[in-house]
Formats: sequence, C-alpha cells, structure tokens
Amino acid sequence: MGFYSDQVLPRIITKTCGMPAMNKLRRRTCEPLAGEVVEIGFGSGFNVGQYPEAVTRIAAVEPSDSGWGGGGERIAGADIPIDRSGLDGQHLPFDDDSFDSALSTFTMCTIPDLPLALAELRRVVRPGGTLAFLEHGRAPEPGVRRWQRRLEPMQKRLGGGCHLTRDIPALLAEAGWEIAELDSFYGAGPKAFAAFSLGWARRD
Repeated sequence: MGFYSDQVLPRIITKTCGMPAMNKLRRRTCEPLAGEVVEIGFGSGFNVGQYPEAVTRIAAVEPSDSGWGGGGERIAGADIPIDRSGLDGQHLPFDDDSFDSALSTFTMCTIPDLPLALAELRRVVRPGGTLAFLEHGRAPEPGVRRWQRRLEPMQKRLGGGCHLTRDIPALLAEAGWEIAELDSFYGAGPKAFAAFSLGWARRD
C-alpha cells in the first residue's frame, strides 16, 4: 500500500466514520446479530461496544494494518473475542456455513467486486443467518444522484475506491440475500455522501 492509502486514508476514515454521533446508528445496525459473527471492513473497531449480548465472537476481516492497529484499545477492552481472521472480503478464508451472522458498516462502497464479496458472505453464513448493514450509496433523489455521478471519480481517488452511486439494497437482493428490514435516509452532511441504508438481510 502507498503512504496515502496506508497512513493518511485510515485517519480520514477515523474522523468521518468514527464520530461518536454514529454510535446510535451502529447500535441499531448490530441489533439482529447473534452467535459467531464475521465482520468485513472491521477498520479500527468502531462497532466494538455496540454488539448485542447475543454475539459470542467476532472474526474481523480488515486489509489495513494501520486501520487494525488503530483499534487496539477497543479490541483489548471488548467483552468477547475479536480476532483478525482475514484481509479480503472478496475471498474469505472460512469454510461454508461457518457463521451465524455477518456485519458490514461503511464497507460495501469500497470493495472492488462487491457481488463477489456478497456471494462469499452468503457462502460462509449459515442458512437462516443474517447480514446486518449500514452503508452509504445511491441517493433516492435524481438531483442528488446527478451530483453523486459528478463527484464519484474524485471520491474514488481520495476515498480508497469509495463509490457514491452503488445501490446497496439492490445489490444485496441480486446476490441472493432476502432483505428483511431496511431504513433509507439521509445522515448528517452533504446528501451526495450521506444517503444511508440501514437494515438486515436473511440468508435462505
């Protein structure tokens, strides 16, 4: 990784995604989780402290050493085991049907081949298991979507491949996940960057 992507970008993500004001949304997102959970895009562990009591273990998938290192104190203080168990959400190093649940927060925007990653999650989550998600992506308003298309090339360069125009609920459904609950809304900040999807989907 280059200096920007390995040293600068994780700090930007910490400022934008690690704000305490996001904790309420993260807690809502984590509510359906139970048992052993695979979390892709673990980052610096901003979801630590928001998992419900029913969660027994987190298998963290995180490519950035700097991101993982930034969560050392949170991980050490967690009430459950949290292990760095993989580096690439597109190629998960787990057997089929290994987990009860999966979690993704502000990660699906950056994965190069998101359909492949969603298929991998579906492979490693047991039948009847859940995928909880909190993501930003395609806005509901045409005017905002036009701005997203204009800004996306710059966003991808500065945001580590972050896309603004991905329709996350549609991509989940196309990958075979049955969306059980979905809340679409604008978060704080410019609408082009803050069109959120929060919910959970079921693996049949």
